[in-house]
Amino acid sequence: MECSKHIKDIFPQGQLFMNYSIIGTGKVGLSLAEFFARKGVAVKIANRHGPKAVAPLIRDLGGPLLATTLDEATDADTIFFAVPFLAFKEIGATRSDWSRKIVVDVTNAFRLPPDVQERELQGRLSSEVNADRVPGAKLVKAFNQLPMEALVAPVPGAGGQRVVFVSSDHADASQAVAALAERLGFAPIEVGKIAEGGRLIQARAALVFQNLVRYPM
Repeated sequence: MECSKHIKDIFPQGQLFMNYSIIGTGKVGLSLAEFFARKGVAVKIANRHGPKAVAPLIRDLGGPLLATTLDEATDADTIFFAVPFLAFKEIGATRSDWSRKIVVDVTNAFRLPPDVQERELQGRLSSEVNADRVPGAKLVKAFNQLPMEALVAPVPGAGGQRVVFVSSDHADASQAVAALAERLGFAPIEVGKIAEGGRLIQARAALVFQNLVRYPM
């Protein structure tokens, strides 16, 4: 289902000002931070080394970005896990209860050696495994179908918006992340539950590496 609702139609009164965080300052995390900075959307950025290590990495991005601790980052309403797949488990273990939070899974497991994939996934989708690692959270798979170099690249032509796919077993969380993606300048398309349409945006599936742009009709 393509996202067509405006953000204020999705969030009830008083919830427009959700707070966001990004955990991870590699290429993925810093690219996500750049999206927030471009649109002036406040977001906290954290890694395992602390705010002093984060601050120099985000200084040149501008915008309302705040270097913070890992604990403070996990207190946000919507948290992007921009870490390697195996590190997702480590971050998830920092809290025993992730209730009332949306966790955005930006990870992919396809780079793992086959034996590690078999051990970690046991025939399940990576996002299904990751959902179990953040008990109580509403997990959303998004911003993962393209390499970050492609996602941050200028869109050719006038008025185009790069498509990002969004999947979750929780419709409200899917809509919230789709609305945020729209706010960040993307054209979100919701593809349904993780094991259904969301299967298409798991690593190496049909919608991965599809660099699509939506233009005004």
